[in-house]
Amino acid sequence: MEAGVLFSGGKDSALAAILLARDYGVELNTCVFDPDREVPAVRAAAAALNLPFRRRVLGKGLLDEAVDLLLSCGYPNDAITLVHQTAIETLSREYAVVGDGTRREDRVPRIERSAVQHLEMTSGCSYVRPLLGYGKSEVERLAGRLLVVRYGETGVIGNGDYEEEIRRAIRARGIDPASFFPSGHQQSLVVGRRET
Repeated sequence: MEAGVLFSGGKDSALAAILLARDYGVELNTCVFDPDREVPAVRAAAAALNLPFRRRVLGKGLLDEAVDLLLSCGYPNDAITLVHQTAIETLSREYAVVGDGTRREDRVPRIERSAVQHLEMTSGCSYVRPLLGYGKSEVERLAGRLLVVRYGETGVIGNGDYEEEIRRAIRARGIDPASFFPSGHQQSLVVGRRET
């Protein structure tokens, strides 16, 4: 059975993919808004995991909706969750199993149980989050054992996180995105897999 896993190229989605690959044929999916945006570092991360990769375009309409939501709320949580839920719904049309790398204490993106149940009942897919029971320290330990990871600030690291394009869209409206996102937020990018 095939599982479509949302993949930013970071350690969390990489670990989720490794765990799911034990039981499913995993295909990694990175979602972007701009059809011209390429994600070579994310492609390289997928190659390091030796898993197939697809870049999917969610479209400018969703980006505009997410930016409008962020600006009306004054913080990014709901906007990023909206994008993530749309990405999950997109994959659910193609895969029997959809997964991601959300962890136990993640505040964003956060898909509520009722939304998960609705998705599964209406689409027929199973939405799995293999890291949901793992805390940050355990994810860090596993990542250190299984992956070679590079860290850097959002927008500099070159991963496939939704935030980079959202920041760019806010800036295009003449607004400084720094007031909406935490400063110095570190992201991860898988650059290799360790031999175990």
